[in-house]
Amino acid sequence: MNPGDIAWVAVATALVMLMTPALGFFYAGLVRRKNLLSTLVQCLIIFAVVSIVWTLWGYSLVFGPSIHGIIGDLSWAGLNGIGAAPNMAYAPLIPELLFFAFQLKFAAITPALIIGAFAERIHFRSLLIFIILWSTLIYSPVAHWVWNTDGWLKGIGAIDFAGGLVVHITAGLSALAAAIVIGRRKDIEKKETLKPSNIPYVILGAALLWFGWFGFNAGSALGADSIMVFALVNTNLAAAAAAVTWMAVDWIMKGKPSAVGMAVGAVCGLVAITPASGYVNVISALIIGAVAGVLSNLMSNWRATRTRIDDTLDVFSCHGMSGIWGSIATGIFATVLINPTSVNGLLFGNTHLLIAQVIAVVVIAAYSFFGSYLLLKFINIFSPLRVSAEDEEKGLDLAEHGEEAYSQQD
Repeated sequence: MNPGDIAWVAVATALVMLMTPALGFFYAGLVRRKNLLSTLVQCLIIFAVVSIVWTLWGYSLVFGPSIHGIIGDLSWAGLNGIGAAPNMAYAPLIPELLFFAFQLKFAAITPALIIGAFAERIHFRSLLIFIILWSTLIYSPVAHWVWNTDGWLKGIGAIDFAGGLVVHITAGLSALAAAIVIGRRKDIEKKETLKPSNIPYVILGAALLWFGWFGFNAGSALGADSIMVFALVNTNLAAAAAAVTWMAVDWIMKGKPSAVGMAVGAVCGLVAITPASGYVNVISALIIGAVAGVLSNLMSNWRATRTRIDDTLDVFSCHGMSGIWGSIATGIFATVLINPTSVNGLLFGNTHLLIAQVIAVVVIAAYSFFGSYLLLKFINIFSPLRVSAEDEEKGLDLAEHGEEAYSQQD
C-alpha cells in the first residue's frame, strides 16, 4: 500500500462528507424560510441513517460477491472480514476499510439529492422509511450493476468514473417519480411566495459542493496519480463552463443574469463531468460542462412552464438531465490517452462504448423511476407521505420539528 494514496483518499473522503451538509445549505437557501431548518436537518439525518445502512448491509450488497451480476450477497454484512488489508479487485493501494468509508459518502449523498423534489411537503417519518428502502432497493442494485467487478452493466462495457449513472441518474429519475407521486404544493400558483429564503446560502452551498466535488471525482481515482489530476482539473473546468452557459441562457431569455442560476449551473457542470472526469481531456470537459448548462436550463424552464410537475428544486433538470448527458458524453469523449486502464469512446473510433453507455442510461433511468414510484406508493399505504394542508401552510420547521430557523426577535 502507498502512504500517499492512503492520505489522498482519506482527504477525499472528508471532502465528500462535506458535500451532504453543503447540499443542505444549497437546498435550504432555495426553499421558503418556514422550511429552511427542516431541509437542513433532512440532509444531516440522511447522512447518519445511510452510514448505518451502508455498514450493516449496503456495502456487501454493492461490492460483495455477486449473485448473477444483479446484487451482492450478504457475506460482508456488518463489515465482516473488512479491515486494514486492501481489496485487490477495487482498491489495491489503500485499506479496504478506507475504500468502504469513501464509498459510504456516495451512498449517503445520493438519496439526499432526492429531497429537493418534494421539499416543503413530506412527513419526516415517511422520509426516513423511504431513505432506508431506497438505499437498499434502488441504489445498491444499480451501484452493483455498474461498479461491482461482476456487475452486468459493467460486463457489457458501461463505465462510470465517479457516479453519473450510479448517483445522478438514480437520484434525478427517482426525484421525478417522487414529485409526481407526492404532488404539487398547495400554493404553487402564488409565484411571489415561492422565492428563495436565503440566496447567500444557495451560493455558499454551491461553492462548498464545488469544493467537495474535487474529492468526489478526483478521489475516485483511488490514488494520487495522473488520472486523479485530470479528474480534479476536469471537475473545475466543467463547473465553470456550465455556470457561464446557464448564466448566458438566463441573460438571453430573462434579461438578467441570475445569481441563483449561476450557482445551479455550476452544480449541473459538476454533475455532468462526474462520469467522465477520469476519462476525458480538458477540452472535452469544457464541452461537457457547457452543454450541461444549456440543456439543464432549458429543461428547467420547460418543466416549469409546460408541465404541472412540481419538482420543487429542479432535481431532475439538474441531476437527471446533466447526469444523462454526462454519461452519454463519456461514451463520446473517453480516451485511453488520459486513462490507459479504460477504453476509447466514439470520438476515438469506438462505437461500442457509446452503445453501452446508452443502454446503461436507459436501464438505470427506467429502474430508478418506476422502482421509486412503486416504493413511494407502497410506503404511502402505511405511512402517509404528505403532511396535512395545515402543516404545509405552517411550514415543516414547526410542524415536524417544533423549531424555527430564526427566533421571533430575529
